[in-house]
Amino acid sequence: MQDHGATPYVVNVEELTLANENFRTAAWTGNNLQMTLMTIQPGDDIGLEVHDDHDQFLRIEQGSARVEMGPSRNELQTWEAADDYAIFVPAGVWHNVVNTGNDALKLYSIYAPAEHPHGTIHATKADADAAEHDH
Repeated sequence: MQDHGATPYVVNVEELTLANENFRTAAWTGNNLQMTLMTIQPGDDIGLEVHDDHDQFLRIEQGSARVEMGPSRNELQTWEAADDYAIFVPAGVWHNVVNTGNDALKLYSIYAPAEHPHGTIHATKADADAAEHDH
C-alpha cells in the first residue's frame, strides 16, 4: 500500500481498510486532510490520546470495540461500537478505541488537518508508539 495524497484518489474504502494488515497505514495525505487505515489486534487499543488542533473521524469496517472519550484522561465516557459505526472526536477530547472482539479490528481514520507524515506505515503498535515518542 502507498500514500496516494495529495493527488485525486477514488477508492473502495471498505476493501482498502479490510486489506490493511498494518497497525497504521497512511492511505492519503493532503494539505488539510489525511486518511489512515488501522488494524488493532484483539485486546489491544489505539492508545489514549488527544489532538489539540484537529478533529478526527473513525469508521469501523470489521470487529467490535469500546470507545472511550472525555475532557481529560480521568473523565472518560464509554460506548460500544462495531461494524459500520462512526466515531467523531472533536479537537481537545481525549480518546481511545479498544478492540473487544476475538478478531482484528479494522477501521479507518480521517484527520483534519493531517496528523502523520505522508507515507507513514507503522507495522505494529510498538512501531507507532516509538514514532510518537520521537515525534
